[in-house]
Amino acid sequence: MIIAREDMKREQKEKMRDGEGIASFTHLVDCENEKNIRMLSEISLPPGASIGYHQHNSETEYFLILSGKGTVNDNGTERPVSAGDAIITGNGASHCIKNTGKEPLVFHAVIVTY
Repeated sequence: MIIAREDMKREQKEKMRDGEGIASFTHLVDCENEKNIRMLSEISLPPGASIGYHQHNSETEYFLILSGKGTVNDNGTERPVSAGDAIITGNGASHCIKNTGKEPLVFHAVIVTY
């Protein structure tokens, strides 16, 4: 199966998980009929925008940073992130991410359920 970029669903979420600003999503795959995957999306956060702190139970979320700079709170520890970094959150851990740079922070987000 091949899904053309122009056929991918797009949406914007304001104050995602009580974060700041608007998160823009391009859903790379419609995961409704996929087994063990809840989300496979590209997310873009403009400068200052964030996804609020939240927990992952019975699933793991992977962030793969494509471009931009930000800060991730990884289960209580804040660290800077940039292109090429991967963030893994699961087994009851929590996280949030904020764009602290001057360009959009763009990353792929994958949620695998178990």
